Amino acid sequence: MKIRSVEEINKKIKAGNANVLSAEEISNLIKEGETPKAEDVDVVTTGTCGIMSGTAAVLHVPVSDPGAFKKASKISLNGVPGFPGPCPNEWLGSVDLVIYGTSHSSEDEKYGGGFLFKDIVAGNDIEVEVESIDGKTFHKTVTVDDIGTAQMLGTRMAFKNYNSFTNPSEELISSIFHAVDMEGPFKGLSVSGCGQLNPLQNDPVMKTICAGSKILLNGAESIIIGNGTRSSPEKPNLMITGDMKQMDPHFLGGFQTGAGPEVFDSVACAIPVLDNEIFEKTFILNKDIVLPITDIRGRHSVLSSTNYGEVWDNSDERPVYHPEKCIKCDNCVVRERCPTGAYSDNLNLKKCFGCGMCVHSCPNQAFTMETGSVSFGIEDKTYDMPIICRQSDIKRARELTAELRRRIEDGSFILNNCLDKTS
Repeated sequence: MKIRSVEEINKKIKAGNANVLSAEEISNLIKEGETPKAEDVDVVTTGTCGIMSGTAAVLHVPVSDPGAFKKASKISLNGVPGFPGPCPNEWLGSVDLVIYGTSHSSEDEKYGGGFLFKDIVAGNDIEVEVESIDGKTFHKTVTVDDIGTAQMLGTRMAFKNYNSFTNPSEELISSIFHAVDMEGPFKGLSVSGCGQLNPLQNDPVMKTICAGSKILLNGAESIIIGNGTRSSPEKPNLMITGDMKQMDPHFLGGFQTGAGPEVFDSVACAIPVLDNEIFEKTFILNKDIVLPITDIRGRHSVLSSTNYGEVWDNSDERPVYHPEKCIKCDNCVVRERCPTGAYSDNLNLKKCFGCGMCVHSCPNQAFTMETGSVSFGIEDKTYDMPIICRQSDIKRARELTAELRRRIEDGSFILNNCLDKTS
């Protein structure tokens, strides 16, 4: 039964009296035994933050005066290789290019596309090197203000459902699904996904989170293009685009993994409450969301399962650093392993991702944080494993979800009429 249209919700948003709740607030009411009514809620805000390997950027970068070279054959930004084109920009002295968030710098093994994107958005100096088709080399230092176009394209973002990973073998396994080479057998679990806050967990059939929907991508008002690559009815994800010049560097960046640097992003989506069916989909609880436990050597090999209640319920957003326990090791394993470079003699909470690697790496327990644990059985044996790496950041997800709510409540974020497909 239809309750309201998008136009009616937008009128309330513009008037400053829309009723907005986050998906977590809805879930908490359900957990407490209350049943909220669709008539009382206009919009539900959702969000996620985590590694999103399908992230790329389309850039237009000035390099030299017009006429200095015909076109580029190679280009790199801070040592991260890009792909010139598709437009050749003959004799213009500038280069169109595509650069991947998963590309690795040729100069620094811990630096890659995700770290580069954060530096671009933050307005930092970017060193550009171009090799022209006739073998000449050009250098230029630019900032985001010099770059004509800086458009992010997420080819697959905000998966509804993820796998978790463990290593059942004796050998070390290198993978993008863990911050370092993963030890085994069954020494710990690496997880992704923000559970009951995740956008497509609250709209699993993409009834309102759909092509044309306005969302926030890394703080910038952006657009869902459609389903992402590898999306399926069982495992949907989103293809999204947004202007990097409007993004907040806090919400994106690089994340070092066992297979090299990756990229993380933050996404927040609004669900207009048009009818009871849409609203009731947001009643999901972490404990009811199944999280498969898979072999990190092959993500399709399911060993057992847990749920997001074990991951996020009663867990901490960030570690606490206890400097009195730090003995200043010459080869600090925490500094070496921290995926975002948040620790260097002190913990930088602005850079911290809340992954938990410091807690499970420091031999002197200089870091404390509750990251959760799971217990599961395989055949006749029971395993109790700590969650040692969280590749999703619930704190940033909550922050961007709250930012979306603020913009809706102050009337600066208006929903798209194209969402009103249920009328």
